[in-house]
Amino acid sequence: MSDPLNRQVVLRRRPSGLVVDDDVELIEAAPPELADGEALVRTTYVGIDAAVRTWLDGQGGYLPPLELGDPIRAAGVAEVVASRCDAYAVGDVVTTLTGLQELAVVRDDVFTTVIPGVVDHRAMLSVYGSTGATAYFGMTDICRPQPGETVVVSAAAGATGSIAGQIAKIHGARVVGIAGGPEKCRAVVDDFGFDACVDHRAGDLDAQLREHCPKRVDAYFDNVGGPVLDAVLGRLAQGGRVALCGVISSYLTGEHPGPSNYVNLLARCGRMQGFNTLHEWGRFDEAFEHLRRWEAEGRLVHRAHVFDGLEHAVEALNGLFLGVNIGKTMVRVATPSNER
Repeated sequence: MSDPLNRQVVLRRRPSGLVVDDDVELIEAAPPELADGEALVRTTYVGIDAAVRTWLDGQGGYLPPLELGDPIRAAGVAEVVASRCDAYAVGDVVTTLTGLQELAVVRDDVFTTVIPGVVDHRAMLSVYGSTGATAYFGMTDICRPQPGETVVVSAAAGATGSIAGQIAKIHGARVVGIAGGPEKCRAVVDDFGFDACVDHRAGDLDAQLREHCPKRVDAYFDNVGGPVLDAVLGRLAQGGRVALCGVISSYLTGEHPGPSNYVNLLARCGRMQGFNTLHEWGRFDEAFEHLRRWEAEGRLVHRAHVFDGLEHAVEALNGLFLGVNIGKTMVRVATPSNER
């Protein structure tokens, strides 16, 4: 009996704006062969993040761009089904760069982490994978929320923003989200426990920020860039901190206009810092220990927007930029073994 083929979504041409069906192709490839030091994993869920779109453009970043014909890169959760690597045993559940494919090869490196004791694969992507780690390090290392301070989080209904804001609440801050539309704003307050939420689609963002942040903004976790970043910089408090996590407002255009209100960093003695969670790989156990405890205590909740099957990968990716998701967007590739 022959080994099963590996279904993959591969890049066929560089997209312009939203991805269309002809930009990618769903193919069946030969299953990977293992060398010493490698393990084979079967993907259960793939997380869809805005960074996925940037890797399709042919421009370098903290990871190299994809080449035409490559499986589309994305972080996912997977089960080890064969191993020639001492770091992984058959049955281990890992978060790694699975890509949009059923089977992938992993090695003992920065990209792959075993998450013991977590049986909910959706939670692994929503909380215990790169999403939760990004929220944890950006909020605790850069924003450093203190009791009574005002913390603002953009894309607050999204995967990273919703977790980041809850972490600020756990640290005693008053947290104001920014999201698009009444449904998302309700979820930010009712589901994720923020104190208030500003609808950036409702007009006059500056006035809304003045209303909800009367004592200005002590810390800002930025996921969007563009006009939203500029508006929040205009409300920065003395000694304010800004964590630059993403620029989803300009991923489709490739244009990143500089915020005119950056001068407030000087006037308010503020600090704005970008970060990359991969640089904190050695501290992932610290992040997951805190996240696991907070979730067990009922202080951290998560939601997922799940698309069923690799056939819906393009729809899932475009949905991030069309604003259809609340919580973590993911594609279900296979049913986890503990749910069969």
